[in-house]
Amino acid sequence: MASVIEAIGIKRKMFFEYEGAPYHCLDVDISKPTARGGQTLVRIKMRNLLTRAVFDKTFKAGEKFTEPDLVVETASYLYADSDSFNFMDQETFETLSLGLAVVGEDRQLLADNVMVQIQKYNGRPIGLQFPPHVELTVTSTEPAVRGDTASGGVTKAATLETGLEIRVPLFVKEGERVKVHTETREFAGRA
Repeated sequence: MASVIEAIGIKRKMFFEYEGAPYHCLDVDISKPTARGGQTLVRIKMRNLLTRAVFDKTFKAGEKFTEPDLVVETASYLYADSDSFNFMDQETFETLSLGLAVVGEDRQLLADNVMVQIQKYNGRPIGLQFPPHVELTVTSTEPAVRGDTASGGVTKAATLETGLEIRVPLFVKEGERVKVHTETREFAGRA
């Protein structure tokens, strides 16, 4: 039996089930009333793990939620074919295929052997969790030109091996490996 969580007990990065769908808590704000008889309210910024929609919702402190039947499996990215992305489960060594609908825009962070967490809800894959950074190779960028920093433009556009385009510092050259923040998709340093 799934355990019950009260709204007041929900913390950042927790998972809970609301209206038959799994949610991930991105942020929580508790407002305690100053007047007698007022109710404590919990405002939760949450992401629906099925639709990926993000929204804020306010609940009374005593409202109850169940823990979702959510399983997280570690897998490494292998390759993509015409209609799916293939991963190897690190425990069973089976190949898991995820469709484009599940992977979505995260495909731009997938390079060979990137370790991810595959989320399964009721046994069905619904999403990916990445490590904080991934390492990708710069495939094309403009060379730095002497005097560029005087104009205040200290970054330049770079295209990475997966097709992702980010801004990088002037010293980064083609062929170098860089770290990319998986949440913000920004340059995080040289690899």
